[in-house]
This record gives sequence, C-alpha cells and structure tokens, in this order.
Amino acid sequence: MTALKFRLATKEDLKDIIDMLKDDKLGTARESNTLDKYLPAFDRISNDSNQELTVAVLNGEVVGTFQLTFIQGLSYEGGIRAQVEAVRTHSAYRGQGIGKQMFAYVMERAREKGAHIVQLTTHKSRHDAIRFYENLGFHSTHEGMKLFLD
Repeated sequence: MTALKFRLATKEDLKDIIDMLKDDKLGTARESNTLDKYLPAFDRISNDSNQELTVAVLNGEVVGTFQLTFIQGLSYEGGIRAQVEAVRTHSAYRGQGIGKQMFAYVMERAREKGAHIVQLTTHKSRHDAIRFYENLGFHSTHEGMKLFLD
C-alpha cells in the first residue's frame, strides 16, 4: 500500500469526516448531514494549539480521520497525555493497514509533543475496534464513565 499523507483537516474535509463518523450504527444515530452544525466546533478545534483534527489522504482522497488532543496534567510529574478520539477509516479502505499507519502517525505526533501516554476510549460494542487497539498494544486499564448533559 502507498504510504498515507497526513495533514490537519480543512473545512473542505468536513463532509468526508462527517460521512465517516456516520458510517456505523452508533454514528448514524448521533450525526447529521447539516455541515453548519459542525462549523463552530471545527473552528474551536482549529484555533486550539492542543487540538489536531487530522485526515489521512491516499491518492488525493480522504480515507481516514482522527482527533488528537494534548492534555497537560499534574500527575506523572506534570506529564502530557495524548487523547485520541473519533478514529475512523473510510469503509471502502478498511482492512488495508490504514489504521496501523494512522496510529504510527499518532505515536509520532505524541512523542513530538512530549506526551508520556496515548489514551483512547471506544464504545464497548465496537468489538473489532477493541481488538484492533489491543493488537496495537493498548490495554484496558480503567473503567470509563460518562454523564450526558442536556
């Protein structure tokens, strides 16, 4: 496979990103086709130096995406955590090693920013994703909890 190119997402990438976010049972229920709803969040992410909304490009086509957030903390002697969210590979390209290349890039960016740990969450129903992350060396070390606010 040709090596992917990684770059920060632009507003022109939003439709492709949203389409990937919607491309499963969970995403279909929570995402919409209204790009205007996503623009304020895109602007906040783009203007925050601790946020990187990244796209993976293959032959000029957006084939993957993820959001990387760098969290400064006091624990681990003031260490930085790299939080990975919204990882998606375009359905037509799954199983071709794109996810592995994306995570190699994530690890590289995390090291460049001085992070001591890379962490992520995934829905318990995403069995394939959990297996993928475990194969990359991630371990389930904590019980995640969420409280949805109105």
